[in-house]
Amino acid sequence: MAEKPQPVRVLYCPICSFPPEYCEFGPDFEKCKPWLIQNTPDLYPNLAKEANDKEAAKAADQLQSLAVSCSDGATPSAGTPTSKQEEVKRLPGGKIKKKEVVIEKVVRNKRKCVTIVKGLELFGVKLSDASKKLGKKFATGASVVKGATEKEQIDVQGDISYDIVEFITETWPNVPETAIYFIEDGRKVPAT
Repeated sequence: MAEKPQPVRVLYCPICSFPPEYCEFGPDFEKCKPWLIQNTPDLYPNLAKEANDKEAAKAADQLQSLAVSCSDGATPSAGTPTSKQEEVKRLPGGKIKKKEVVIEKVVRNKRKCVTIVKGLELFGVKLSDASKKLGKKFATGASVVKGATEKEQIDVQGDISYDIVEFITETWPNVPETAIYFIEDGRKVPAT
């Protein structure tokens, strides 16, 4: 008589609830890595190697920052940043987040223009109030819309791109003229 087959016992990741073979395709692979290294090291052998390399690099960076701050004659403290680069907010991929206002003129239907203003909210300007002021100042329609990147921007009807710089700096003094840029021919050009 043939043996009765036994049910297969499948191990599931407690973080993403996928089998460990499919964790890398889930939304939380970075969160799953410590569990995978501990429970299934044979399945992802390169993860353990990466974790050891990262720990070694982190320890080397800490030692180097301690050595740099001690060579200056100051005592190292854990709470203060060791360089100016750490004070700047970094985005994923190592990009630095800059506070800037970008003005772009888009031509539609051959003669009609729309001026797009992006980035005013980074300076604490309420976009709904800004669109009302722009509409009144230039006697055009202005509205707050979501742009292609799902961020809110102000669309103003008409070509007001060069008059708008002076208006922005006068109306909102916390927006410096050096932080205003135009997009011309696909390039970002400073307004000053």
